[in-house]
Amino acid sequence: MLTRYIEAAMKHARYKWLSREDGYYSEIPELPGVWATGSTEQACAEELQEVLEDWISLGLALQHEFPTIDGVTIDIHAVA
Repeated sequence: MLTRYIEAAMKHARYKWLSREDGYYSEIPELPGVWATGSTEQACAEELQEVLEDWISLGLALQHEFPTIDGVTIDIHAVA
């Protein structure tokens, strides 16, 4: 489930070339706070995926609801 969610979310990533000094900026618009920068588009994508994974981990720890992306969702079930 997590791998499918990450793959779906990464397909929504948007990349923008900033400048020679600043490199690339990327974000996943559907996921507030999930953004990254990198000197190359590949480095930026790798950093973005790490940020996404951390965002999911924090959300799970805090029991946040996750938006559905392309029909994929993360459901949190309480354990008794």
